[in-house]
Formats: sequence, C-alpha cells, structure tokens
Amino acid sequence: MIVIQGSNMAEAHPVGFQWVMEAKRRGAKVFHVDPRFTRTSAVADSYLPIRAGTDIALLGGVVRYILDNELDFREYVLSYTNAATIVSEQFSDTEDGDGFFSGFDPETGSYVQDSWQYEGHEGSSGSGHTAKERDTAAGLRHESHGAEVGGQTRRDETLQHPRCVYQILKRHFARYTPEMVERVCGIPQEKFLELAEAWTRNSGRERTGMLIYSVGWTQHSVGVQYIRTGAIIQLLLGNMGRPGGGVMALRGHASIQGSTDIPTLFNLLPGYLPMPHHADHPTFDEWVDSIRHPGQKGFWGNARSFAASLLKAYWGDAATPENDFCYGYLPRMTGDHGTYQQVLDMIDGKIKGYFLLGQNPAVGSAHGRAQRLGMANLDWLVVRDLFMIESATFWQNGPEVATGEIVPEECRTEVFFLPAASHVEKEGTFTQTQRLLQWREKAVEPPGDARSELWFFYHLGLKLREKLAGSDLPRDRALLDLTWDYPTHGPRAEPSAESVLREINGYDVATGRPLSSFAEAREDGSTAIGCWIYTGVYADGVNQAARRKSRHEQDWVAAEWGWAWPANRRILYNRASADPDGNPWSERKRYVWWDPEKGEWTGYDVPDFEKTKPPSYRPPQGASGTEGIAGDDPFVMQGDGKGWLYAPSGVLDGPMPTHYEPVESPVRNPLYRQQANPTRKTYAHPVNSVNPSPPEPHSQVFPYVFTVSRLTEHHTAGGMSRTVRPLAELQPEMFVEVSPELAAEVGLAHLGWAHLVSGRAVIEAKVLVTDRLTPLRVDGRIIHQVWLPYHFGFEGLVTGDSANDLFGISLDPNVLIQESKIGTCDVRPGRRPTGSALLDLVGEYQRRAGITPGRNAPAVTIDSGADSDGEGRGDS
Repeated sequence: MIVIQGSNMAEAHPVGFQWVMEAKRRGAKVFHVDPRFTRTSAVADSYLPIRAGTDIALLGGVVRYILDNELDFREYVLSYTNAATIVSEQFSDTEDGDGFFSGFDPETGSYVQDSWQYEGHEGSSGSGHTAKERDTAAGLRHESHGAEVGGQTRRDETLQHPRCVYQILKRHFARYTPEMVERVCGIPQEKFLELAEAWTRNSGRERTGMLIYSVGWTQHSVGVQYIRTGAIIQLLLGNMGRPGGGVMALRGHASIQGSTDIPTLFNLLPGYLPMPHHADHPTFDEWVDSIRHPGQKGFWGNARSFAASLLKAYWGDAATPENDFCYGYLPRMTGDHGTYQQVLDMIDGKIKGYFLLGQNPAVGSAHGRAQRLGMANLDWLVVRDLFMIESATFWQNGPEVATGEIVPEECRTEVFFLPAASHVEKEGTFTQTQRLLQWREKAVEPPGDARSELWFFYHLGLKLREKLAGSDLPRDRALLDLTWDYPTHGPRAEPSAESVLREINGYDVATGRPLSSFAEAREDGSTAIGCWIYTGVYADGVNQAARRKSRHEQDWVAAEWGWAWPANRRILYNRASADPDGNPWSERKRYVWWDPEKGEWTGYDVPDFEKTKPPSYRPPQGASGTEGIAGDDPFVMQGDGKGWLYAPSGVLDGPMPTHYEPVESPVRNPLYRQQANPTRKTYAHPVNSVNPSPPEPHSQVFPYVFTVSRLTEHHTAGGMSRTVRPLAELQPEMFVEVSPELAAEVGLAHLGWAHLVSGRAVIEAKVLVTDRLTPLRVDGRIIHQVWLPYHFGFEGLVTGDSANDLFGISLDPNVLIQESKIGTCDVRPGRRPTGSALLDLVGEYQRRAGITPGRNAPAVTIDSGADSDGEGRGDS
C-alpha cells in the first residue's frame, strides 16, 4: 500500500506518480490524506479529508493502533530499532507536563536535552545551547548524522521495562485514540480505522508499505516532527530499508535534492558536513570532533577524511596538514543567517547587496510585503532569471507602489538584471527525489546574453581574483588560493561542467586518478573531494551520471541508469532488507543478503554495509567508528546503529512527535494546554505579526483556515510558467476554492470576487465554489478551510495577487523552514480596496484582533483552563 500525505502527487509530481498508478494496477491500495480533494484523491482507493496542520494527531493515532494491537514487526523492531533501549529516569513526557517535555527553559523557549538521553548517557547530549542550535538550524545537521551516543546502551529485550523506548512510546501516544483523531483532525473514525488497518496489514516478512510526503508536511512549525512520526510508523512496521517500503520525500524541482547535497543552505557544506560555528569550532580538530564524536560508532567516524578532502578540493596546494587544510579560510556561523532573518536585516539596513538566482521571494516567499520592503532597502540587487520576474520589478510594479510604501523615484536599490540560461541551454547533472544523478546534455545555445550559472560564477570569480591579484591582505587569501582552474570551451569560454563533476567526485592528489568510493577518502590531504557522498559518480574517469542503459537490458533495480549517491545505492540502509542472520526476510522481497560461501554481502543493490562484515560480528569493547557497528546494525550512520523510534538528541522540539496547533489556528489544542510548538522560531519585528489563536482573545476575527499548494499548469512562483502562453491560458488568473457551505455563509458567488484578509495583507481572487473542500466538524464545531494556488504575481502574461502575502514569518525550530501551508484569515465578498484604503483595512483588522506588529505571541501558553470565549477546554 501507498500512503500519500502532505502532497498532491498526481498534480505536483506527475512524472513520479505514474509509478504509483503502476503499483495500483498491480494491486496496491493508495490512500490520500489532504485538506482538499485533488487529482490524487480522484484516483486513490481512499481519501481522508484532514484539517490542515493536524497530521501528527492522525499519524499518532496510527502509532497507537499499532502498539495497542501489537501489530509491529517485532523481530525487526527488536533487532533494528532502539525500542529496547532504556531512557534516563530524569525524562518526563508531555503527558506529565501538559505539552512540555522535561528540560524546557521558558526564558529561551528551548530545551536542555540531558534528561532525554539514554540511561547513563545524561551528560553526553551536548545540550545547554539549544537556543543557539535553533538559530543555526542545527536540527538539519543532526538529521544527517545523528547526535552523540557514546559507548554501550542498556536494553531490555523483553520490552517490558517501563523506561524502555517501546513502553515510553506506548504511553506517549495512548491518548491518540480514534475518537481523538476525529476530534482534532475532523476525520471520521471509520476512515481512520480503514487507513490504520490497511497500513498494518502491509508489514512483516512478506509485505511492505510506502509513505510519500512533500512540502505539505515540511512547511509547518512542526514539519520535522510530521516526518519523524511517519518514520516511526515505518520503523514499527519494518518498512525501512526494504523494497516497496521507506519514506519518500518528493522534490518539486529536478534538482532540489542536489541543492541540499551540495547546499545552498547557510549551515551546511557539501555532503552534509555542518558549517563551523565561530564560538564552538575555533580549530579544525574541534570542528571535526563535533561531527564524528570521538569514540562513537558509525560511518561518521570517517568525518575527518571527508572534511580534509573537501578543504583540499577548495584550496588545493595551499591546503596542507600543517595549516589544517586552510580551515581558517572557511566562513563561520555567528547565528541565524537564514533567508527570513536576512530580509528583516535588509529592512533594518544591515545588508547592502543581494544575489537572487532561481528565487523569486517578492511573491514566492512567506510575507511577500516584508520581502519587497527588504529588497527596496538595499544598495544593489542582482537578479539572474529567464524573465523579468517580480523580484526585479518590485520597485516599479509591486503592490507597495500603489499603497505609497515604495516610491519608485526614491527607491535606493540599484537592480542588475542578468539573463540566465534555461535547463536545456546548459549541461550538468540533476539530482532528484531518488538521490539519482542524471546528466543533462545542452540542447541549444542560450540566446543573446543569457549565461549558465557555471559561466556566471566562474567568470565572476576570475574578475574578483584579478582585482585582488596584488593584495597582500590576509583576508584576501581565501579567494586567491582557491583552486579555480576549470577548462573552458567555445567562443563564450563556458567552463566544462564535466570537469566540475570530476572535482565533486574527488581524485587522488598525486596522480589525478578519479576516486571510486568515499572509502578512499584520506585525512592526510592526499585526496581532494568536492562532495564525499558523490564519490563514484566519475569512477574510472567515466561520467556515470550519463549512463542510460534501457530497463530491458538490465535487472529491475536498473543500476546502470544514472548514478545514485552514495555508491550508486538505490535503497538506503538496505541491510535491513535481510533478517538479523543475513537471510532475506522473504524470497518474494529478497534484495540484499549475506552469502556465507563468498563471505560477503550481495544482492540486487549495492549493500549499505561493510561488504565482508558477517551478521555474527560483534564489536570489541570500546570499538568506535565503523568497527563499532555490529553485524546486525543496519542504520550505519547512527551512533547506535539503530533506527530511532525515540530521538534522545538532535530534534530540538522533542524526542517524540507531539500534536501542537499551527501558529495560527481557530481551534484550542484539544490534547494539551500548550497551544503551539513552544520552541518555534519567531521574529519580533515591526513588519511581522501573528494572528491570535485560542486561548488569546479575538481569535474569532480570523475564523477561517487557508492553505496553499500547486497546480500542474504552473511552477512555483510562476516566473517560468505565467510567461508561457499555453500554460497561462490553461490557468489564467488567481482563484480561491471554497465550499458551497462557506459560500453561503459569507455571500460568495461562483466566478465572482472575494478578498482574504490576514493581519499582514489583503489579497483578492476569483471564487471557485466546489465540494472538493469539505467543512469539518472539529471539537464540536464546524471549521471551514479555503484553498489557494501560490503561483501568481504582478508580472507575466497572466497576473494576480500572491497567496504568500497572507503569511507571516514563523519557523520550524529544527531547520528554519517557514509555516506556509496554513494560516488564518477572514473571507469577504467583492474586490479588495486599493491604495491607502488597503492599509486602512489591514489596520482595522489589526485593531479588532488586538495585534501589535512586532510583538510575538507568547511561545508558552498562558491559560487558566478557559478558552477566550469563557468556556473550559475540557479534559482530554
């Protein structure tokens, strides 16, 4: 079976969805969970309407159903997860703290995680700095290589110890009953039970099930915990590391996965090596030790080799063991350098210049007004794009021009628009959802002055180095010592993308031989690797990403189509596809197994395990790194080799997922007195505000829930699609979908106009009255939800107001992603006002709602037990 939640896969990822339809043709059951009935819902076997922002309650109900009925794949759970591990007696759950785990610090709005640790490891959390970790999105660092788990852990293989993870999990999710799921999510109990029964049937030796999500999960103030809950279910059912199982994160662009592997994120370096922090990592040794945790087992024990090889790729001959491979050249984090902090800093005059490549924040990011006001306060802005997008013309055509907040003649920002080459006008690789690198040939030359990103940055680097050539300032050495010698070709001196891929793959410094595996990385400077997880993509001097062997010429795993990181491995942690003794769980699903005659792991895929380590191997006392991984520990990147049902470290808002209401919600949290995620990242700034939610007064001013997602016909903020005539004709204007019941309540006419009001903005849209949106009964009242596409803006062949203008800035504490899939608003018939009258309308709503811009809603709920209307919340 396949569960699709947080995604309208048929519409937003239609190429991948063909394989869902193929699975359905072969008998798989498809379940779709979404606030709106979509094209995915239309072909699913079962559709579950859900109140936006309540997915943890639904998934928690599935966890409870598994545990109460003992439907977990027990042999898998005992051997491959931390279910039997004993947790510290200092730990207390949200069940005891009414929405708080032990260790919460109300002063910083963050947790000290010592009490969450395994028994005997309370001092190894590295905690005490979780507020700083939130500022640097440290959760993203931890999700790649886990947090410290040193030495042995105490376990109870009977799963009866009251503090073993299994029993803690059981108590934690006990209140997530079918009745509570219905009360919180609005999902009828019979629909919930249909999902839970089907999911648990696809478990055990013979069967697996797949979970698929997308940004409908990630873009929430508890987005990481959504994904954690899904992973818990898949671990309990034995669906991780096995064919037909797993958790698939869909990517909305062809290379979004690639842009996190070789990152455009402020806190990561290539291969998920964390950026050093100026206070915590003054030396190379301290930085490396924070990644590998000396004494800890797992493959991150090789972090020194990966880090030294990366710096050697950056600075070549200048990087030597004596100068710590030019570690001093690496920039350091000093705090929050994320995109939302940046735009607020622009408004405050702290940032002078800005490069925009492949981004259109004027309409594509949350709180569009803040984005445009920020860019209007720069000295210079460089926009590289295919078309004249809103982020290049905000100073001239943006909504703030009409309201008088931006005066074109007085706007200080000098905008440089540089035309970019499209994906068919340049060569290189895509890395997609499946971690698969596929080489893209250049089809045609880019027109006019359009250039590739590779050309732009390479030649910009040459110009900067030329200007600094005579400098003897130490600060300029990082730029002057860079290896910057890529071969070029053609009349425009286009750098060779294949030479860049070779550097990313890595090579032996002495001979220039391309490396075949990241296992060849060395810590002495004899190897240079641009991204260690990509090592092997250029093995033997051959562009492995360019392989296109037909499926008719190879087996079903298709290892010779493109190249998947790491090591051309198609399923991560596939050691878990065999039982603890190394035999396939079933012949029908055999994938990777131990061959006792050859003394090695073999199978259809590249084994995600040391090739000659037998299942019977047990590490000696005190073993660390790869030596510390036992022969039956499949999760080789984790510090204990296990899949984590409970996260003792690394997830900043709790070791287990907990239902919190979205930052803006019309509903009081039915499970706990704590309303929203208490550790969420907020920004107290005059331009930013949050609509009130219960138990705060005046939440009824914004009674309706709005959510946004994609259309097939348009792409992201619309810059590439609203300029294309056939696509513009198919979806010609901004619209809002409302239920017939809401239309009657508000007085909306089908194909008429409506305007939506939040505490930040007012937007207008054409009305589409449809039964694709179902009013939900939640906690004894009817909740109406409306749906908007987020593709529109003020440039292009077709235009419209931007849905993202309605959102404020509130972020998940782990990865600093914005909550931009749910907010509250009012809905009114007719067109919105214009000019100063629009600001007056927003101001009127702010006064009615008691909103003071720049004041954060309290992270900790101050509640005497009564809702804002005076009625008690009731016991849960």
